[in-house]
Amino acid sequence: MPKIFTPTNQLKLTNVAVVRLKKTGKRFEIACYRNKVMAWRNNTETDIDEVLQTHTIFLNVSKGQFAKKEDLVKAFGNLDDTSICKEILLKGELQVSDKERESVLESQFKQIAYEVSTMCVNPNNDYPYPPVVIETAMKNAHYSIKPHHNIKQQALAVIKLLKESIPIERAQIKLTISFSNNEGAKFAEKFGQIKSLKVEDEIKTDYSHTYVVLVEPQHFKQVEEIGKKEGCLLDVISNRELGNASTDLMN
Repeated sequence: MPKIFTPTNQLKLTNVAVVRLKKTGKRFEIACYRNKVMAWRNNTETDIDEVLQTHTIFLNVSKGQFAKKEDLVKAFGNLDDTSICKEILLKGELQVSDKERESVLESQFKQIAYEVSTMCVNPNNDYPYPPVVIETAMKNAHYSIKPHHNIKQQALAVIKLLKESIPIERAQIKLTISFSNNEGAKFAEKFGQIKSLKVEDEIKTDYSHTYVVLVEPQHFKQVEEIGKKEGCLLDVISNRELGNASTDLMN
């Protein structure tokens, strides 16, 4: 029996997840390992070799047909194959069955709800919402999953959306701000401009002056900048402080 040769411009792959991107009127596909595409998009997988079965760009993965070099140059310029694969991973559409797509979206939905639960509290009692409550609120708000966005980005968008229907706020960050010797007297002067900063405790010794404070996440960078400028030491204790009363710095 004569031997059967596979054409040199074809590569057969099996058990793959295909990501497809249409650009400049052409279709480009890459072959990935199942369950790795979303991990890459969510930044939980950072090794591209763990995601791609091959760094080759295809016209059609199932048929093993390679994309033409001139089409790649027209669509992506002079990018190398790995960079092109990364762009397709980021912007392309994951080709899955309806059942698989539904499973992926359901998993993402739950991940987003969990992320929101860990990032936020009910300001009426300073306790977090259980993930199932966030899931219900998301459904009532008709939130639609965005497959190409990572979980953190979507969680932040959900928080903004849910503010319209339920009382919800980002949890405060708890940290210590320490000055040497008598420099702690400058605390109110330097940090008092940050409206959300609240003092929970104050500790004085012969050598240092430390404040335990709570601050809203959006003001943490400002705290860091002042701390660096003033030469004091910042130490984050937790990024979610629940159920503790605090007093305003300037009161």
